[in-house]
Amino acid sequence: MELKLIRNEKDYQTALKAAEVFFDNEPQPGTPEADTFEILLMLIEKYEAEKYAVLPPDPIEAIRFRMEQSGLTVKDMEPYIGKSNRVYEVFSGKRPLTLPMIRRLNKGLGIPAEALIG
Repeated sequence: MELKLIRNEKDYQTALKAAEVFFDNEPQPGTPEADTFEILLMLIEKYEAEKYAVLPPDPIEAIRFRMEQSGLTVKDMEPYIGKSNRVYEVFSGKRPLTLPMIRRLNKGLGIPAEALIG
């Protein structure tokens, strides 16, 4: 099999079909077939990362999602963000999340810091 960069959906489907053979019968490590399989997977991963990248959620949407999951209200957010008016300012985008807010939301509600940093 000739290895080449995956540039479009057709190339991607061809690479997936070629990899399928190796998944069904994985080659022994150190063999040329194993090297081909590994390179093929790297090409597929690169294409998927570029074409189907998952963007991190908006920080405010992450907070609202956690609130919805946990049945929390704006009043419940005061220990993490500040008084209700500050919570509304953050939610409306008039005020950014500060590092202390991010730390409290991360520790208190378990929202990943990566999602809050945005």
